[in-house]
Amino acid sequence: MVGLISRYASRDAVSRIRIRVCKGSETLMSSDLIHELKRKAVHLTSVIIVLVYLAFGQQAILLLLTVYLIAILEIEYFRIEWGKKLPLVHSLLREKETGRLGGHVFFTMGCIIAISVFPEEIASAAILMTTFGDASAAIFGKAFGRTWIPGLKDRAVEGCAAEFIVDVVIGAIFLSNWLVVLAMAGTATVVETLANKMDDNLLIPLFSGFNGYLVLLILPYFS
Repeated sequence: MVGLISRYASRDAVSRIRIRVCKGSETLMSSDLIHELKRKAVHLTSVIIVLVYLAFGQQAILLLLTVYLIAILEIEYFRIEWGKKLPLVHSLLREKETGRLGGHVFFTMGCIIAISVFPEEIASAAILMTTFGDASAAIFGKAFGRTWIPGLKDRAVEGCAAEFIVDVVIGAIFLSNWLVVLAMAGTATVVETLANKMDDNLLIPLFSGFNGYLVLLILPYFS
């Protein structure tokens, strides 16, 4: 009898532990999701970049982005070299960014290069794919991720699918050629999924823009 009671007690204890672990995991995921939403909200400034680009032209937006890049580099200098913690900036950084340049710096560099090199439509699409595509992958992956990609850390199939769909929609807004759209959306999704040591905020606008532009240049030879 004592053994039976002991067995049920141990089972009850294990069940309680499992419930606590599950609740803790849900709380952690919720916290991660909120932090990710805050980060991605800042990235929505890409819409302003594209609107200014389309309204005032290449020179105007490149001047503004260059001034902005210098300003944030000065802030990053004091943060990284002097160890100064700016509450607004520090709260939005990922753990791996605490001792190096933040993603917003790489994103600004990517925008400057993309706008300088690629046609207006491709550059605009590449910039928005970087932010909206990346945001959809992160948010959907954390909120609805159930099928995790083997060998890749924190990469869910659901997040990748969401990013690809969003990138295709963005591409269709700016571009009429579906091969170019698919090339850019596919590149952006693959880079965001596989990039680990390098910052995808720099790679996505450059790689997706380059591949889209390459397809656009090659297509006439096959028509």
